[in-house]
Amino acid sequence: MNLPRLNTLAAATLLACAIATPALAQSGQKLKVGLMLPATGTFAALGTAIENGFKLYVAENGGKLGGREIEFVNVDDESDPSKATDNINKLIKRDNVDVVVGTVHSGVAMAMAKVAKDTGTLLIVPNAGANAVTGPMCAKNIFRSSFTNAQPGYAMGEVLAKKGIKRVVTITWNYAAGAESVGGFKEAFEKGGGKVVEELGLPFPNVEFQALLTQIASIKPDAVYTFFAGGGAVKFVKDYAAAGLKTSIPLYGAGFLTDGTLAAQGEAAQGIQTTLHYADSLGTPRDMAFRTAYATTYKLQPDVYAVQGYDAAQILGIGLAATKGDVKNKDAFAAAVQKATINSPRGPFKMSPTHNPIQDFYLREVKGNENRVIGIASKSLIDPGRGCRM
Repeated sequence: MNLPRLNTLAAATLLACAIATPALAQSGQKLKVGLMLPATGTFAALGTAIENGFKLYVAENGGKLGGREIEFVNVDDESDPSKATDNINKLIKRDNVDVVVGTVHSGVAMAMAKVAKDTGTLLIVPNAGANAVTGPMCAKNIFRSSFTNAQPGYAMGEVLAKKGIKRVVTITWNYAAGAESVGGFKEAFEKGGGKVVEELGLPFPNVEFQALLTQIASIKPDAVYTFFAGGGAVKFVKDYAAAGLKTSIPLYGAGFLTDGTLAAQGEAAQGIQTTLHYADSLGTPRDMAFRTAYATTYKLQPDVYAVQGYDAAQILGIGLAATKGDVKNKDAFAAAVQKATINSPRGPFKMSPTHNPIQDFYLREVKGNENRVIGIASKSLIDPGRGCRM
C-alpha cells in the first residue's frame, strides 16, 4: 500500500532519527571500562601499577578517549582462574562495561579471552603473557599491550647461548606463565648450542624454595634461568642468595624477577641480569616525560607494569579515535591499531597481525635500585602467534 507523501517523509525522518540516535547518544555517553586486575595476593602491587598507568594516560587526555569520558568499574580477580569466568561475566552482563582491561595471571587471562571471544567484548590484556591469547584464542577484539610469555625467555636464551653457557637449570611455578617462559628460553638456548639439564617447578603461589635450591646446588649447572614475579620473586632472589648460590651459579631471568621488586630484594638482587621490553634507564625524552608524570602523580617510580597499563590506554585511545568512540566497530578499531606506531615509554612499537607487540627486548642488570640497560638482547622480536585463525 502506498503512503501519502507527507507520511512517507515523516516516516523517513523518523527512520533517520532512529539510525542517528545511537551514534549521537554514544558520543555523549561515558565509556565504561572494566578493570579486572589483582587487588590482593602476590600480584596486588602489579595490578595497582597497571591501573595507575592506564589512568595516567586517560588523565593526560582530559579524562576522555575517542571523545568519550571514561568511567571505571573495578573487580579484584584474586589471581584465581576458577573465579575468572564469573568475574568477567559480571562486568559484561551486570555492569554493562564496553571494554575489559586485564589481567596479570595467565590462567585468569585465558578464561577472560574465551569470554571476550564468545561475546565480542573488547579486551585489552596489560600483562598476562599466555601465548594462546594471541595464538589459538586470537580475535579482532582482543589486544595485548605487554608480551607473550615466551618472548622474554626467548631473548634470554639467545643471550646465554651467545655467552657460551652450556648447561642450565630452569625453575618456575607450575603454571602457564612459567611453562611458556621456560619454553621460550629453551627454544632459543638449545638452538644456540646450550642444553637445559633440569626443569624444576613448584605449585603457584608456593614460595618454599629450599628443597629445589638444594637440588640446584647438587646439579652444579653453569647458570639458572627463572621466571617469578611479585612477592614470589622477592623471596626467591633472597633465598637464592642466602643459600650461597649467587656467588657460584649465576642467576638469570625474565625481567619480572627484578621489576617492581628491587626495594624488597635489596642486596640479594645486585648484579642479576634479566631480559625485558622495558628498563629504568632508557633515558629517552618519551620515557623521561612518562616517568616524571607518573612519579609526580603517584609518588612512586614506574615499572614495566605501569608502562603496560599506560600503553593499554593508548591502544584503546587509538582505536576509539578511528571509530569515533564506537567500540563495536571491531574491523575499523583493529585496522587502526595495527596501522599505528604506538609511542610507548619502552620505545615505539607496532602490533603483530595477532595483536601482540613487536618490540625490542633489553638486557638489563641490577645496579642499586635500577634495572639498567646494558644492551639489546633481541631486536624487534615478534611472537609467531602459533595457532591464530582470525
